[in-house]
Amino acid sequence: MALVPFPSGAPARRDPDDDPYEDGELDGTGGKMSFLEHLDELRTRLIYSVYALIGGCLISFIFVGRIQDFIMKPLYELMGNGEKLAYFAPGEGFMIMMKIGGLAGLFLALPVIILQLWFFIAPGLYSNEKRFVIPFVTLGTFFFVAGAAFSHYVAFPYTWKFFGGFETEYMKFVPNASQALSMWMLMLLAFAVIFQMPTIVFFLSRMGVVSARFLIRHFKYAVLIIFVLGAVLSPGTDVMSQLIMAGPMLVLYGLSILIAAIFGKRKPKED
Repeated sequence: MALVPFPSGAPARRDPDDDPYEDGELDGTGGKMSFLEHLDELRTRLIYSVYALIGGCLISFIFVGRIQDFIMKPLYELMGNGEKLAYFAPGEGFMIMMKIGGLAGLFLALPVIILQLWFFIAPGLYSNEKRFVIPFVTLGTFFFVAGAAFSHYVAFPYTWKFFGGFETEYMKFVPNASQALSMWMLMLLAFAVIFQMPTIVFFLSRMGVVSARFLIRHFKYAVLIIFVLGAVLSPGTDVMSQLIMAGPMLVLYGLSILIAAIFGKRKPKED
């Protein structure tokens, strides 16, 4: 709660714009939210997110055949020579279809899930920060889909070709369909999460937590963290896989600096 001093040594007064009931500092009863109340709020948001995920899965399973063609046909074409992906366990083909339907349901429910995340953190925000709900949900959804599209159309094909390029006269690349899908999903979700960097920086810069100068000053540490994350999130232990992960993160960090410079909170000028 901010105190604004009167001139000439007069007693301090509270800033009228600093409303504890609007900025989330206090709840409706005039006291701070307890730990159990936070847990109850978290439970409510998780329930709504699960409902949205179930609804998205029900819709996606109607079109799961087309979605499976969209995902698996590019892998089949990358194999070359008309060779098919193999699966060996009796229920493996069914589980592949279930995984694809669940992932598609997640994408359909994504805006609702991001909105529930916002509703969970909103009580701790000031009233002037709560208006960022639409940019937060819009940017979060956009960059999540953009990261998934980058993985599907750019990163994964190059990674797949790289791993399949070690065939010799005595070795042949015969990938398992389930393993191929797991690798595709891992890269897809990793890039979808990585691409949230501009969204997070936009939100933090509007709140005044970070600035473009701060991001530039800590660039060398960011590079180190990015390459560590690239090594952890990459599907392989080779340098090429790590570069495929770390390269886009460096570009996104540069984009985040630009976003912080454009949309960052400006310091008030002194009279």
